[in-house]
Amino acid sequence: MKRKLFVATHNAHKVVEIAAILPDWEIVSDDPVGVEENAPDFVGNARIKVRAIAARHRGDWCLADDSGLEVAALGGAPGVRSARYAGEPSNTPANNALLLKNLAGVADRRANFTCAIALVAPDGTEHAVEGKCFGTIAEAPSGAAGFGYDPLFVPDGFTASFAALTAAEKNAISHRGRALAAAKAILG
Repeated sequence: MKRKLFVATHNAHKVVEIAAILPDWEIVSDDPVGVEENAPDFVGNARIKVRAIAARHRGDWCLADDSGLEVAALGGAPGVRSARYAGEPSNTPANNALLLKNLAGVADRRANFTCAIALVAPDGTEHAVEGKCFGTIAEAPSGAAGFGYDPLFVPDGFTASFAALTAAEKNAISHRGRALAAAKAILG
């Protein structure tokens, strides 16, 4: 019987990725509605979210992630504002369009995805891990899979965007895959 892992998200895509990377766990989504992600970094925002759901699931493992895209030529933007880069509410097509607009004519398209994961153990102990994936921003979107900035992000060593890779290929190299590998060591 699988142990439950409560995950602070309403994003069905994240739940699918987490379940694929942590197949020994029953992933249960718990949306931390009303929680304000106001930390200046990914780890801080992940901690805010995991603490919110851990209060409801004492005695169980809880996990939250905060992820985003950091573009060198934009001083690290969109960063912690990745989901709301083009404003509220979150709008993926608008975010991608704004990113391409802001990079128009820019030669340096280096970027990285960062994923911070915060965990709360059944005994209340807190942990945090981070994963990164480096690459570049394409001139135009490609691929039909993935979500968010995936159609624009080409990981180092590849010629295809995250959205053009299979789920297994992406999970093996992605920021979330790397952070979840570190989290898996803590989960046991």
